Amino acid sequence: MAKLEAKTKENPKLQQETLTDNRLSLYLEYYLGRTQKPIIDEQTGEPELYTTGEMKGKPKYKITHIRKKEYLNLYLIASPRTPIERDTNKKTLELAIEIRAEREQELKADLTGKRISSTKKINFLDVFQAYIDNYNKKDIRMITGAFQRFKDFLKIEYPMYQNNIKPQQLNKDMIVSFVEYLESKSIGEGAHGYFQRFKKVVSYAVEKNIIQKNPCTKIVCKVDEGQLRKDVLSMDEVTKLIQTTYTGQNPETRRAFIFCLHTGIRFCDVIDLKYSNVDYSNRLLTFEQAKTKGHSANSWVNIPLNDGLLSLIGEKTDNKDFIFHLPSQTMCSKALKHWTGKAGIDKHITWHCARHSFAVNILNNGANIKTVASLLGHSGLKHTEKYTRAVDSLKEKAINSLPELIL
Repeated sequence: MAKLEAKTKENPKLQQETLTDNRLSLYLEYYLGRTQKPIIDEQTGEPELYTTGEMKGKPKYKITHIRKKEYLNLYLIASPRTPIERDTNKKTLELAIEIRAEREQELKADLTGKRISSTKKINFLDVFQAYIDNYNKKDIRMITGAFQRFKDFLKIEYPMYQNNIKPQQLNKDMIVSFVEYLESKSIGEGAHGYFQRFKKVVSYAVEKNIIQKNPCTKIVCKVDEGQLRKDVLSMDEVTKLIQTTYTGQNPETRRAFIFCLHTGIRFCDVIDLKYSNVDYSNRLLTFEQAKTKGHSANSWVNIPLNDGLLSLIGEKTDNKDFIFHLPSQTMCSKALKHWTGKAGIDKHITWHCARHSFAVNILNNGANIKTVASLLGHSGLKHTEKYTRAVDSLKEKAINSLPELIL
């Protein structure tokens, strides 16, 4: 039968008890101190006193030792007969010993010495998943993407934590490595966006006292905000796309994307546009941007509507009705990929590329940067300047495409 040898001063001690099926259940026994109460005489109601010896005349006390058990859900085979059974016992016991040593450090870190903090047993991955399950904002895909990238990172860099990482195991070195991983996998704003969402979850855990100290403090995921990294459609490519139709094409997806190409509206905004946002008499579209709603003075955007845009919107119906009846963003993205492929456009075009294409094309046509910033709903020129760089780059490519000048 397997036998445990625990050192006298260990706290907690690794113990075992025999189950009815003859397995040995492993558990930890914590010693959390003792209490003493005077023994009261039932007849007199007074404390009992010693009547002989050195303690004569002193009150008697009942001493109670406080112990607590934590079952590990680990089991040993009582009488292993085969090499496989003996090896299984060995590995199970090694794991139990490792857990015991870890719990001892946790107990020492607990200043009261009388309780075991419940946060010590929390899996941060479960916290992250619970946060996603209760999240209802429009950047849910980015939150989910950040979670997937963190799990992928753990699998590669910290495989011992890939299924269970405790809040206290998140440290600065790990977060720095995670940022480097993000920057290697996602360029530009993608890496920055995922890290921002990751920090949001960590901040939530700090707020709920799940994490004692924020490991993300002063760690930055660098991104060149002055550089436009996504592909843009030229006006010729926009025309080519509009002229391309195919059997089974979703007319709502087609109509909405063309509208975004000519207004610069984000997907999260176009999907929520209602006829109440349209002022037909003044030919004006007014809406509040979801991305900056509630925390920016420039969250409201006004876009003038020409005949083409009004024809895309169509006749006014109920004010509460949506202008575009779109499927999920995933389905819209798949439809867009199929559409650009049919048009012969060899670029990686996402829905957000419509916004970038709009900005670059109207700048190319002579619009000033302040006008573009206003149409895009930017609070300043900082985020708009990247489009002027893109325009300069396109102009340089156009000049360089001319035949070499030989004098």
